[in-house]
Amino acid sequence: MGSITLKQVRKAFGEVEVIPGVDLDINDGEFVVFVGPSGCGKSTLLRLIAGLEDVSSGTILIDGQDMTEAAPVKRKLAMVFQSYALYPHMSVRKNIAFPLKMAGMPADEQARRVGHAAGILNLTDYLDRKPGQLSGGQRQRVAIGRAIVREPVAFLFDEPLSNLDAALRVNMRVEISELHKKLATTMIYVTHDQVEAMTMADKIVVLRAGRVEQVGSPLDLYRRPANRFVAGFIGSPNMNFLEGEAAAKLNAHAIGVRPEHFQLSTTDGMLAGTVGVAEHLGSDTFLHVTLDGGTHVVARASGEFPVDHGDRIWLTPAEGRIYRFDQQGLAL
Repeated sequence: MGSITLKQVRKAFGEVEVIPGVDLDINDGEFVVFVGPSGCGKSTLLRLIAGLEDVSSGTILIDGQDMTEAAPVKRKLAMVFQSYALYPHMSVRKNIAFPLKMAGMPADEQARRVGHAAGILNLTDYLDRKPGQLSGGQRQRVAIGRAIVREPVAFLFDEPLSNLDAALRVNMRVEISELHKKLATTMIYVTHDQVEAMTMADKIVVLRAGRVEQVGSPLDLYRRPANRFVAGFIGSPNMNFLEGEAAAKLNAHAIGVRPEHFQLSTTDGMLAGTVGVAEHLGSDTFLHVTLDGGTHVVARASGEFPVDHGDRIWLTPAEGRIYRFDQQGLAL
């Protein structure tokens, strides 16, 4: 079991309130991602769940038991940090076994658990190497292995891929997702990268200034954002926002259109503009367009779309793909 419930969990450092009060239910076996901009409180919230920070008020339940005041070791959670935190003088085998040795576990059970974790993580052939002989991705797998051997009720990941290069991040993203399928254990994953959130999560928790803006599946948040903040944060590239006359025609303070929801023409359309930078990514081209009136938008075109810097272009939002927001930023 690995269900986690937060009831009005609040955290303040002195007079500075960083988590104003969060209610959240995480079901057993879910892969939940906390996402939001830097400083939004996502790592602090994770540390509160882990017991590495004390709550100012509120309740944390793990499998229905009140663990608000419990020491980290009593919560049966395993945390994987941004830094690998490996012992450089120890072999991979000893690094993975370290928490078991500290707990006084018999050597034969240590060996069984280390072998099992190494097999899952494709580390069997590296058990006798030192961390300095491994790649960044392999070192991160060792850190995950050290968490697996503890057989926790839930794994907590605090931006574990931020030290890796772009290509390795993609590979590790897939590996962690596959690991979740194999273990079927609750995972809570913190990231500022909404692409990681969209591709990995069963459920996304979008945070801003310590508050939960919306909770839902990746497609729920993409299709039905609750407000302008969520709409602008989920999706890559970001949603475009238009105010003024274009929004007023639709009885809204602002409208939002995703880059992939513009229909493009070199002859006519709803919104006229001038092409600036064109980012060619092979199958797709992202056009940076300055609309007549000065608003900057990004539109996705096919990789073969015939356009040059300075060309005139017309954009028409696809029917049913316009998001409307009121003056407070709430979805209409």
